[in-house]
Amino acid sequence: MPLITARYAGHRKLLLLGAIPIAGYAAWGVAHLAALAGAIEGHAHDMSVAWLASFLLLWWMPLAWFERPMRIPQSRREQIAALRVTVQVPVYNEDPEALRACLRSVLTQSRRVNRIRVVDDGSADAASGAPITYDDVRREFETEAMARGIETTWDRTENRGKRFAQMHVLAEDDGDIFLTLDSDSVLDRHAVREGLAPFADPRVQSVAGHVLVLNRTANLLTRMTCVLYLPFTRGLRSAQSVLRRVTINSGTLAFYRANVVRQCAGSYENEHFRGRPMQMNDDSMLTFYSLLAGHTVHQPSSMVFTLVPERLDHYAKQQLRWMRGTTVRHLWWLRYMPLGGVVFWTTVAEYLHLLLAVAIPVVLVTDPACRAHLGEVSLAALQIGLAMNYLMALRLFTVRRSDESLPALLLTFALAPLASVWRLLVLRPMYLYALLTCWRVNRWGTRGGVEVSLNAAA
Repeated sequence: MPLITARYAGHRKLLLLGAIPIAGYAAWGVAHLAALAGAIEGHAHDMSVAWLASFLLLWWMPLAWFERPMRIPQSRREQIAALRVTVQVPVYNEDPEALRACLRSVLTQSRRVNRIRVVDDGSADAASGAPITYDDVRREFETEAMARGIETTWDRTENRGKRFAQMHVLAEDDGDIFLTLDSDSVLDRHAVREGLAPFADPRVQSVAGHVLVLNRTANLLTRMTCVLYLPFTRGLRSAQSVLRRVTINSGTLAFYRANVVRQCAGSYENEHFRGRPMQMNDDSMLTFYSLLAGHTVHQPSSMVFTLVPERLDHYAKQQLRWMRGTTVRHLWWLRYMPLGGVVFWTTVAEYLHLLLAVAIPVVLVTDPACRAHLGEVSLAALQIGLAMNYLMALRLFTVRRSDESLPALLLTFALAPLASVWRLLVLRPMYLYALLTCWRVNRWGTRGGVEVSLNAAA
């Protein structure tokens, strides 16, 4: 595949030209909604408070705009340059071309890494059970790594899950920084250089990379995924980064101080929920350990391109797995994070927002006084929702991709309303189902075969 690069472009002009008018449109809708609340006999105060609370619980949307890439102070440059970086790539039933592109992107980084450790977690053909090997990929990888002076290891283990594959090599590795990278992801050339910059602050324990969709042009689902990713990758996570309390790194690309990972060896691989082993949601667990140790941030200029589902069945399985895992992690945050801390209260806010998102429509439909204004309220809510989704979709323009023209970017931006409907009608019910079935951890496993091919994506 041709080399893809990306550049973080910032957003000062974008804020003036786009965000302010759209925010004004949203404010107009909020004022109209407040007026409607006053017209609902006997419920004016209650409905006004509920709607105001639901807007305030979206605290992260304005705060996300204050995120900026972190830079290395002149006094710390030698220290960052001296850090030994180990990259760990777990592999299981991966498309060979995707794996080849992934490893090559690590080898060609502008900031050379010291060691790359690949662990094949027992890849096997789903039908026959015969082992899948990557002999050609491995030979090319090791030859090029040797020419570049980069140390490599390549192990094959029995299939036990991603966490065991990671700790098979990281538990005893002597690196200073561990970089975890999914095997279906391709790094921008400067991803490592940019991802190391926040570690100039000794309090920073982990850094989340900026995730972009690699196969964005495959079909409507992948294009829409570019927009659906934004509220988390460039919304909530960006706002959390401003507060230095990112709660979930993407396993797609994340950096950790090695001591944090080594100290959790043993407990990390053997996490249980309701007596059952939990192997998924590895990224949020490592972030959890980092939160206990210090600051966790997001670096918007450290970019990675990842393959996303192209089929609805694959997409649904992935989303359910993520949602169930996040639900379990919410319980961990509420139990172990400080009562007066940011993580505890933002988790509470998230559940309050979910509760209001369900309760308000139910009241509007079931209460006669509210139902009399249902049409007007629905139109005002649609106006606000449209503005909020376009506000978030503006974040698309903060990245310049070498494989994306301005018309293509505008087309993706135009999908914001469709993504909003998808989120409301598909993802929200799915999340409620995942919330009620989060105990089904034994249903979460790795894929049985190659799900997305890089050649097909290209």
